[in-house]
Order: sequence, then C-alpha cells, then structure tokens
Amino acid sequence: MDSFFIGISGLQAAQKAFDIIGNNVANAATDGYHRQRIELRPSYTSQVGDVLLGGGVDVVGVTRLIDELLEKEIFRQGSLLGQISQEFATLRTVENAFGELVEGSGLSGAIDKFFNALQDLSAHPTEVIQQNQLITEAMAMTGQFRTLGEFLTAVEDQIELEAQNTITQINILTNRIAELNYNIKKQEIGGGQANNLRDQRDQGITELSTLIGIETKAKSYGVVDVYVAGTPVVIGATSIELEVGLKQAGELGVSVAGENNYNINTEGGRLSGLLSLKNELVSDIHNDLDNLANVMIQQINQYHVQGVGSTGSFTSLTGWPVTSQNLADFGSEVTDGSIYIRVTNTSTGEITRNEITVNKSADTLTDIAFLISGITGLSASVVSSKLNIQADANYKFDFLPAVLPLPTASTLSGSPPTISVSGIYTGTTNDTFQFTVVEGVAGAASVGNGTLQLEVRNGAAQLVSTLNVGAGYAAGDKLDLGNGIKISLSTGDLNNGETFDVDAFSSTDTSGLLAAVGINTLLSGSSASEIAVCSEIAATPGRVASALGADMTDNTNALRMSGLRDQAVTNLNSMTPGEFYRQMVTDIGQQIFVKEARKDNIESMVQNLSNQQGELSGVNINDEAAQMLAFEQMFQAMSKYLSTIQSSLLTLMEII
Repeated sequence: MDSFFIGISGLQAAQKAFDIIGNNVANAATDGYHRQRIELRPSYTSQVGDVLLGGGVDVVGVTRLIDELLEKEIFRQGSLLGQISQEFATLRTVENAFGELVEGSGLSGAIDKFFNALQDLSAHPTEVIQQNQLITEAMAMTGQFRTLGEFLTAVEDQIELEAQNTITQINILTNRIAELNYNIKKQEIGGGQANNLRDQRDQGITELSTLIGIETKAKSYGVVDVYVAGTPVVIGATSIELEVGLKQAGELGVSVAGENNYNINTEGGRLSGLLSLKNELVSDIHNDLDNLANVMIQQINQYHVQGVGSTGSFTSLTGWPVTSQNLADFGSEVTDGSIYIRVTNTSTGEITRNEITVNKSADTLTDIAFLISGITGLSASVVSSKLNIQADANYKFDFLPAVLPLPTASTLSGSPPTISVSGIYTGTTNDTFQFTVVEGVAGAASVGNGTLQLEVRNGAAQLVSTLNVGAGYAAGDKLDLGNGIKISLSTGDLNNGETFDVDAFSSTDTSGLLAAVGINTLLSGSSASEIAVCSEIAATPGRVASALGADMTDNTNALRMSGLRDQAVTNLNSMTPGEFYRQMVTDIGQQIFVKEARKDNIESMVQNLSNQQGELSGVNINDEAAQMLAFEQMFQAMSKYLSTIQSSLLTLMEII
C-alpha cells in the first residue's frame, strides 16, 4: 500500500503547487504582493530488510519570499521620499507665486518703482503729477505685498487642511493594519498560513510609511506593531487614533487623539513634510515677508509723520484704531521719548513748538490726548480707539523739525539785534546750540563793527563754529553753522558773554508714537497682508509729506524717504529692503534646488530597492510557467505511476 501513498502524495503536492502558481500569476500585478513558493520534503521512510524505502512527498508549507531588512529600508526611504516630495512641491508653488523670473517684475520691481517715484517727487515736490505717480506706485507695491501675504496665508491654511486629511488617512490605515493583525493571528494560531493577509497588512504599512515616519516590531503569529515617533499606533489588534492641532506658539503638531500633547518633531512621510512647511519653511518665508513689510511701513512712516505736503499744515488729523490704549502694549514700536508739535497762529503768524513727553510704561493714549489738549490752539481725544488731533479756529499744526524763526532762549539785553533763524537741521540727533557773544572790548558792540563774534557750542558744550558778526559782516547776511542751520542778525548791540539758544531737531517724534497710531502716515498696517496706502493720503496726494522746511516747498523729506532704498536696516539682517527681498527669493530657489536634488537621489534609491524587491519577491510569468510545466509533468508521471501500480496488482490478482 506504500506505493499508493507515494503516488497520492505526489499528486497532492502537484495539485497544491498548481494552486500556489496560479495564485502567483493572478497577483503578478498586485501592489505589495510577495511571490509564494511551495515547500516540499521527502515523506517518512520504511525499512524492508536492509533496504530503506521512501514514503513519497510531504507539503511542509508555503513560503512568502520576503527580505525583512529590505522591506524596512523600503519603508524608511519611502517615508523620506513622501516628506521631501511634499516640501518640494509646495516650495515650487511658492516660488511660482513670487514670480521673480524676469528682472524688474514682481514685488522687487514694485519696490524699485516706489523708490523711483519718491526720487522723482524729490525733483518736483509740489507737482501734482509726481504726487499722483507716487500714490500709484505705492498702491502697486502694497498690492504686491498683500497678494503675496494673502497667498502665503492661504498656503498655510491649505497645509493645515491637508494635514487633517492626511491624519484621517493615517487613522484609517492603522485601523486596517490592526484588523489584519487580528485576522493573521487568528488564522496562524490555528496552524494555518496567512501569506495573502500578511501581504495586505504589509502593503498597508508601506502606504502608512509614505504618510508618516514609522517603526515596526514583529511579534509572534505574524503580528506587527507600529510606532510613530516612539508612540504606539498599532499594538496587535488595537489601533490608536492620532490628531493634528496647533500648539500655543502656532506650530502644527501631531498627538494621540484627545491628549493635546502635540509633537512637532516627527520625521518622514507626507505629514512630516506638511508640519515642516507650516512650522518652518513656509512660515519662515511668511515671517520674512511680514518683517520686510513692517520695516517698510515703519521706516517710511517715521519720516512721513514729520513732514508736510503741498497742502501745508493740518487743521485735523485722525489715526487708525489701536487694539490697546496702554502704550506698554505697543511693543518695540513705541519707546520713552518726546513728540514736538509745531503750532501756528494763522492770525498773528506766531509759531511755537510744544513738547509732549511720552512715558511708555505709564501712559495711555488718552493721557497723550490730554497732554495735547493742554497746548494752546489744539484739542485731542480718543474716539473709537483712534487718536484725533484738532486745531482751534485760526490755528494750524504740524510736526516739522524746521527750526523756529526766533531763538528759543536768550539773555540779550539793551538794544539787541533781531536774530532770524532758518534752515533744516542735518544732524542725526536732536540738539540745542548755544550762541555766546565774544567781544574784545568792554561794554556793548554794534553788529558789523569791531571784533564781535559768536561762539557756537552744542548741548555737550563742544565748540561747533565761530561766527564773525563784527567788521566785515553786513546786517541781514545769513551765516551757516555747517549743519543746515543759518542765522542772520539785524543792526543792534551785543554785550560780551550774552547768549541765545537755537533748538535743532533731526526727529520730532523720538518715541515713535505718531507712526504707531497712524498720525500723518503714508502706509498703514503691520504685515504683508495688511499693508496699504492710508486712505486720506490716497484721496489727497497733495498730503504726501515731501517737505521739512518752514516754507513747506522743499524736497528734504522726499529725499530722506527715497534714501531708505540704500539704507541697511538692522531688522533686515543689515541689508537694504531690496537686498533683503532678493535674498528671500534666492533662498527659496536654493531650498528648491537642494530638495529637488535630494528627491531625485531618494527616488533613485527607492527604485533600486524596488528592483531588488522585484527580483526576490516579484512574480515572473515565465518562471511560473516553467514551474507549472515541471509540476504538470510530475502530475502526469505520478498518474502513470499509480496506473502502473494498479495494473500490476490486477495482473497479480489474476495470476492468483
């Protein structure tokens, strides 16, 4: 009877081989399928006398051809590829939006045209055409800023949405992996083999690795546990859901659902790419753009608030709404300092300058309004969180740094000359210059006679200049101190040792408060998405503050603002606005270049690994056909064998 057992075992082995080969061929194009191979071994042996006889063939099992180390490397590289591909694609979109492919285009060109318009205005400060051109270019520049700012905000919002969608896919996959773990263990704990289920589970892990960086740990009965950044997401047949959300600092992170313990340092997979984009790559670009816009606003406004346009001084000014009246909440834009308001009585022509002291830690905007209201000819209030300054009838005001026409202090006595002061101070800090009469003879000396001189010292008592007002000086001639300030003296007498003072201002708002609350500003907002031309200036281009002088027809302020084009700014890494923006665009291009090179490299590695996997685990139709032919011949031979045994037995029975 052993002969029949041998034949039947061969037939059964061939039949099972056909099933395995058919399964391989059927799944030749199935993603994640690993080729299977039947494992055979000789069956039991029996001894007849001194001879050992074979007992046929046993089917030991079905082997899934897989290299676990290779599979883990495929997971790892696929995870890195998922992250770098997401980062590269998004950064390429950002680069296209900036549109700096042609010189002079995009925001860079708009910034240049804005400064060019300021330069043109400085050549024709009272011309309506140049004023309108400046407004047009300012609106074009701010429009470019807003377009980019809003685009980056939309990209960040889209990143958050994509992260939510990705975490949903991750949770679906982890749940499916857990279910497959359960079915695999259930089948194999009973002695079966769940190769196809293992392939489905491993394919799920592969898909999961492209979404988020994972680690796997094999357990008994074919179960695989999955970890994300050290946190288990699949333990046997149990899955743990994840969620994404924002930390207090606005950074996007991933956490176990409900725990709100967000981790921003995951590595690998599309989700990690999204977190990196939101927290660093796009966020840094957005912050740099906002920083540039904010610097442009502050730098332009700090000069603009001090000047006037062709429309002259003001009867009323209103700022923009502020979120808090406490000056301590204004950040670095406001510091302790002073505001100097120049008030003109239009009836008498009298001009006075009044100081408002700003104490950042103690003052509110209402306190400042109260102090301004104490100035003759002015009143101020805070309405709807906006500072409003109003001139009384027959009064006007401005913040011009132009020197007052008369000395601010004097000890002159007797029949002194009339001293006229003019000019625009070119120094970099506010100062007070004291003029001391020096005469070699006792008593009074007449202007234009003798050795009469004026020694000029600054606030630090340093000698600035010595002016001859004795012999050779003609009454009414202007004398230049060399810093933009000029004085002239009429006829009269001066006494040795007498003094008079002239206050000089490089800034009439050392606190920064006027620009911070929007008083006489050209630009509004604090970020790229908010920057705009102030509506009052846009509606009245004659208010573009090009002048700083008392006659209000000079171009000094327009020159100062246009000079910002070439001025390095500390908050812009000691670069000019144009240089900073060009560096931004260059950095984006460099990041894209590096990430594209890395992506190409990883893709090549993944392709090589896939080729290795295909050689080991892939289904080759030709090889399977050869195997099928071999087992077909085996099946036919065993059938012939059984037929021969049966014929032999029948013949033997007939003989008997």
